[in-house]
Amino acid sequence: MKMVSIGRMAAGLALAAALAFAQKQPQPKSQKEVDALQAMFNAPNADARIAAADALLKNFADTEFKAIALYMQTVSAEEKNDYEKIVVYGERTLEANPKDYAVMLILARNIAAKTREFDLDKEEKLGRAEKYANEAIEISKTAPKPRPDIDDAQWAAAKKDFEAQGHQALAIAATVRKKTDVAIQEYQLAISTASQVDQADRVRLAAAYNTAGKHDEAIKVLDEALADPQLNPAVRNAATSEKMKATKAKEGKK
Repeated sequence: MKMVSIGRMAAGLALAAALAFAQKQPQPKSQKEVDALQAMFNAPNADARIAAADALLKNFADTEFKAIALYMQTVSAEEKNDYEKIVVYGERTLEANPKDYAVMLILARNIAAKTREFDLDKEEKLGRAEKYANEAIEISKTAPKPRPDIDDAQWAAAKKDFEAQGHQALAIAATVRKKTDVAIQEYQLAISTASQVDQADRVRLAAAYNTAGKHDEAIKVLDEALADPQLNPAVRNAATSEKMKATKAKEGKK
């Protein structure tokens, strides 16, 4: 299953949160910079957004929107599933804004998901992913409301979704390490913490249960996912396949 981007509520607030963590609210210095910013924010797709951000950074080297432009490029690279660019833009964003926990989460989940068991640099990559995830979880818990027009309930829900994504990344890293019990625990935390559950996490949790030989638990959590009438078709197919695997393995034990 393809990695998901920031959760529904959190997605709408991540950019505002990035602005809130700037040392001061950024301000454009000219009408031309305003035009360049509008081109970036109004870009119709990921490629156009990346190009517009590049133009802003090239033509306005002293822009106070550097961290925001890099953030936009990171999100756009994830939308394109361009792992190399995700890492490049993400790490550049953190150089400009070390407290951007939304970007930490993007890096954590993508680095963990792209790491394989026999990679020579497996431990280095998983260590980075876990560091980003843990740091993002801690920062997001006490993150200030990014805009006064966001009500307390919306912001509380967004912070839960950010925290859940951190646990998701830690679960993926644990899976690569073959620490199934840890993966199960982290997926359970991701599901119980999120304001709106990513049903793909239920499928991943079920896969971990199957690996651990806990087939009844796998079937239970898959039934919860499959009961969602709006379940993404790709996730539904994965859930159905995982349930067949659990059912077959359970019958084989009899």
